Amino acid sequence: MPPPPGQGETIHSGPLSPAEGRDVRPADADANGTDGLGLRLARQARGFSQPKLAEMAGITRQQVSAIESGKSGTSLQIALALARALGLSVEELFGPIAPVHPVGARPVAPVGEGGSRVVLAPVGDTFVALPLTGAAAFGFASADGVTVTTPQSLGSRPRSPDPPGSWLVRPIGPRRPTVVVAGDDPALQLMQVPLGLHDPPLGFAWWPRGGGEALGLARWGLVHAAAVCLRGEPGKDLAGRGADLLRQGAEVIGFGSWREGLALRPEQAAGIAGVADLHRAGLRMVNREPGAQARRLLDNQLAGHGIDPGQLPGYHTQVTGHLQVVAAISAGLAGAGIASEPAALAYGLAFVPLAHERVDLVIPGSVAGSLEVRGLRTVLSSRWLTDQLASLPGYDPSHCGEHVTTARVGDWS
Repeated sequence: MPPPPGQGETIHSGPLSPAEGRDVRPADADANGTDGLGLRLARQARGFSQPKLAEMAGITRQQVSAIESGKSGTSLQIALALARALGLSVEELFGPIAPVHPVGARPVAPVGEGGSRVVLAPVGDTFVALPLTGAAAFGFASADGVTVTTPQSLGSRPRSPDPPGSWLVRPIGPRRPTVVVAGDDPALQLMQVPLGLHDPPLGFAWWPRGGGEALGLARWGLVHAAAVCLRGEPGKDLAGRGADLLRQGAEVIGFGSWREGLALRPEQAAGIAGVADLHRAGLRMVNREPGAQARRLLDNQLAGHGIDPGQLPGYHTQVTGHLQVVAAISAGLAGAGIASEPAALAYGLAFVPLAHERVDLVIPGSVAGSLEVRGLRTVLSSRWLTDQLASLPGYDPSHCGEHVTTARVGDWS
């Protein structure tokens, strides 16, 4: 617990005292050292890598990483060395009020022109920016930063298609570590409250995308976890959809399960028992984006009945997420769509089950030891989250938080 106001240690940049090895923290820093986020911001603003900063400060890269991730505090001697390397005072670097410098951030999707509002979060050894537009802009969510320049190249990456290039982002608002999860299960948002109550408090950023794109973002190091529907054996399923990620090492943790199928307006549901009936009735569909599990389910159903997708009205429409599908149907913009049963029930729609889906979180090995992922594991195993998931009609949380599998580097070579 932090000391009461006025009783915290005074930090100065004068000569070293005999207590030079003691832990240095401002009065409002928590016991887990989340003040290290200020160090990460300052380092990124100057374009230094962790090894470069470590060399300049005369310490190890592991020490820099541990301080930035909140795994350890820092001694006065190391704090002074880091501050000098960055051209700041210790107060500026680790104090409650630090100068705000733009930082380089990798966006998970195009962010438009300068001045765009984004969620800014550290993932591994970089910052990511989540645009607060489109599917991520229901209501006016608070922003952590505003873009200030045009994209910059981040250099070559091992796989294509590559994610967008880097932007400079000016941080705004309070700093705190943030768990970033990509996936299309709207129940993921339930983790926001318990993460905020975690010690230390963690923010939560949800990027609503289908499993294929979510795995890609995890492979590129842009999220802490990808929520993916895994029907069969997780290792085999992921080996086909995320082989690159598995070769890097990954952990799979359970989240929840539900049925997926046709959501329909109640007055149009009579006589509809599957996709073939939908086609015969001529109901207009609202579809999901390529790579989403819902779209793959629809395509498999159409192929099984020998139906040309082009003959299905609305097949080429695209929305992102289960709630967007059922919202379009409820508004009368479409007659049917593939969605989860909890989403259909939430909007009072009729539901025809077609498959049982299990949602698991795939965590890249590169961030497995981070402060954010440690908090995520704690919340996934909490009674609070299980009770919240169980309260959703059509949702089964029985395997939430359970360890499913771990893929180590070389297991899928």
